[in-house]
Amino acid sequence: MFKQKEVKYEMKLLSSLVKVFQDETPVYQPECLKLSALWGETVSFQAAYTGDYFMRERLDVKVVSPIEKWIRVRTVEQVPVGRATNGIVDDNYLKTTSGLYPDLLRDLKDGKAIVCSHQWRSLWIDVDVTEEIEAGDYEIEIQLQKEGENVCSSVMKLSVIGVTLPKLGIMHTEWLHADCLADYYHVEVFSEEHWKLLENYFHEYVQRGCNMMLVPLFTLPLDTAVGLERTTTQLIEVEVKDEEYRFGFDKLKRWIDLCKDCGIEYFEMSHLFSQWGAKYAPKVVAMVDGKEEKIFGWHTPAVGEYTKFLQCFLPKLTNKLREWEIAEVTYFHISDEPREAHLESFKAAKESLGDLLYGFHTFDALSSYEFYRHGLIDKPIPGNNEIEEFLGHGLTEMWTYYCTGQFYEVSNRFMSMPSARNRIYGVQLFKYDIIGILHWGYNFYNSQFSIEHINPYEVTDSGNAFPSGDPFLVYPGSDGHPEESIRMMVHYEALTDLRALRLLESLAGKEYVMDLVEGELSEPLTFKRYPKSDMYLITLRNRVNREIARRI
Repeated sequence: MFKQKEVKYEMKLLSSLVKVFQDETPVYQPECLKLSALWGETVSFQAAYTGDYFMRERLDVKVVSPIEKWIRVRTVEQVPVGRATNGIVDDNYLKTTSGLYPDLLRDLKDGKAIVCSHQWRSLWIDVDVTEEIEAGDYEIEIQLQKEGENVCSSVMKLSVIGVTLPKLGIMHTEWLHADCLADYYHVEVFSEEHWKLLENYFHEYVQRGCNMMLVPLFTLPLDTAVGLERTTTQLIEVEVKDEEYRFGFDKLKRWIDLCKDCGIEYFEMSHLFSQWGAKYAPKVVAMVDGKEEKIFGWHTPAVGEYTKFLQCFLPKLTNKLREWEIAEVTYFHISDEPREAHLESFKAAKESLGDLLYGFHTFDALSSYEFYRHGLIDKPIPGNNEIEEFLGHGLTEMWTYYCTGQFYEVSNRFMSMPSARNRIYGVQLFKYDIIGILHWGYNFYNSQFSIEHINPYEVTDSGNAFPSGDPFLVYPGSDGHPEESIRMMVHYEALTDLRALRLLESLAGKEYVMDLVEGELSEPLTFKRYPKSDMYLITLRNRVNREIARRI
């Protein structure tokens, strides 16, 4: 048997913005490793490591720090990427080919890390900076040990500033798909097992800066092929008796209460009409003469009998929302992502509602300014690649979103993109005073058009439909809790940046903060033109933190 006389190990500290590929030696960047944090946030960094032992090893991970109690260590796992891009790319992608990409964050098994010969892997370290940690400077040593002996280690320094971050001041929704949880875990929809799963996912959702929840009044009419249907996930109980509609709201009340218990502040009612133009009704099931029937769906025009249904349903729903004292924080969707060609069908659907939603906001992801110009939407949500047209018309209090279609120049979170392209979003939201952000894929575990279910650990691109990283932010852990991703954590960092910028603005004014943001840039920051370096983001955040500390 071959015997290796000397085994060599190496560890490099990295920021949270580096993606460590197994076959690429990461670059040590000390300019990105001066970290500071305020109370009320989680700050993250990485320890990349490798070894040259010819067999696989499992080494003990040890954290040595006076704040060890608040430190969590996870491994960064590689996941398969089939579709890395949409084919057209700018100069700000890490890779454009299929392969294994770092993304999944998984808790250590037995406190050990896997070392594979001549492969680079990384540990993801989170520090939960609570007010229990006194302000000051702390060292955090990350060690890999073999049989009790330290074989490699590195020391990170963290400065904790004794100021509490304010709560997130914008609305933030990542569409949580309740049917995908039931399908993946093989539980009955709205069974007690399903409710427990929802609670687990709601807690993580709120912890990472999401504060608005999509409410499936009826099965979500989203990403479903015409004529097909998703697993029925309907909170409203419907009965047809004596040619009248009757409604039960118990499940809806339980959903709302669970959301509130987990910290959700805002609610968005699921889309009242089909996606891409509002031509049809969503799937609605009801008890008819004691039997469950699908009374509306792809076979039902948006305007007609379904109109009568809404005229009966919506007044009862809005009364319940007022009774539960959430009317002021509830928004309604008409139809997702209509294009200009759908203007007339969207208009007909909207007009069929009359004054049924009077006093409530309506909002939808859309691309054309014409919908707003015609008064068809209260709060338009343009993509970040299209928002400049809306801003150019003088609109304020804007929402924005990105998904698979926002792949060129603008910020996004595909696995093939550098993490800085994900984190810069917070600075952009600050500059333009954006009041809300939306994304469709918190946990979409279906193929495109929901033709089949997928295993997200094996398929990360909805069946080669969207760039990996678009359909979901979290993975369905085997214990019923979500497993987070690099993209989830970096997106969370973008929002903590926004919170810090807002805090400094309250102390020093918007003009002063924008000088910090743009003072060293050759051109103003926009949604399409922005700094690409990791150092810019980390340095900016440290400067903001110092300025906050100086003024408190």
